[in-house]
Amino acid sequence: MQKHGCQFGTHRVVEPKGVLPQPAWKIDNTMELYDNEILVDVERINIDAASFTEIKKRANYDETIIRQLILELVAERGKHHNPNTGSGGMFIGRVREIGTKLQATTDLGPGDRIASLVSLSLTPLKIEEILEVHQNIDQVAIKGQAILFESGLYVKLPADMPDTLALAVLDVAGAPAQTAKLVRPSDRVLVIGGGGKSGLLCLYEAKKRAGVTGQVISLNPSASACERVKALNLADDVIQADATNALEVMEAVSHATNGQLCDLVINCVNVPGTEMSSILAARDGGTIYFFSMATSFTAAALGAEGVGKDVQMIVGNGYTRGHAKIALQVLRESAELRHLFGELYAK
Repeated sequence: MQKHGCQFGTHRVVEPKGVLPQPAWKIDNTMELYDNEILVDVERINIDAASFTEIKKRANYDETIIRQLILELVAERGKHHNPNTGSGGMFIGRVREIGTKLQATTDLGPGDRIASLVSLSLTPLKIEEILEVHQNIDQVAIKGQAILFESGLYVKLPADMPDTLALAVLDVAGAPAQTAKLVRPSDRVLVIGGGGKSGLLCLYEAKKRAGVTGQVISLNPSASACERVKALNLADDVIQADATNALEVMEAVSHATNGQLCDLVINCVNVPGTEMSSILAARDGGTIYFFSMATSFTAAALGAEGVGKDVQMIVGNGYTRGHAKIALQVLRESAELRHLFGELYAK
């Protein structure tokens, strides 16, 4: 008989006791199934951009060292939870077994192919072998297994696009979905990191929701990212600037908005030190959505106070109701974005 587990997975916490799996330092990644868990044969993991960027820099982009760091991390913590960024990622795989308690309530069966919609930072994971490392798209093909808790979110992989493409989009599904909720008609919206994966999806949703009377601005550090946004016609204004230079960003955004600044700022970058650019680019009474896991929320809170900015700041919750459907629908609506994402991520 299978043992009974907590719906949130606390039965897997090794240390410290009494906390949930995500903030725990170490969790149990033995693949003996509890009655309210789902066992999945994992084929590929998509590591959070902030986490993979940190790992690649630490390894000096050496693939052998990257493999070693990932294996050591998972072996030490029982999950892929980067201690330097606090973030994880997600996986795709095939359902192997479903706990007895869940069999009557889940829509899944053995053999179904799914993507996890909860972070690897709380997911019991065991990697037997790393098969391929794709540094340019933050994905790693593996032979391994993972556990989804009773409370864990997932989605069946869509039949109308490659798995690797769906994984890339679903990894950042919260960003375009939150954008869809936050943008109002006629809003002035700035997307910092608009040329990246989450940024492009956010720009699309922002343009759709702000309408012809709104203004959508994309800010990127590289000329190539700026050209990508221009070619896709996803922004009314495209700014090339360093997001860690807060005054430069504020001046550029002020110029683009005739001094009005932005109603909504969405931060999608994968490097630290961009909190003040986001704050100074927003108008008083505006809103900032920090989707980036590289964000220091202490720096954001104290920084806003320090410059006297009365703004609402939203933590980048990767989940909002219907986020998977919204993110996948963007690629179904936009042939241009789907083509670009196919070139970049369908590997």
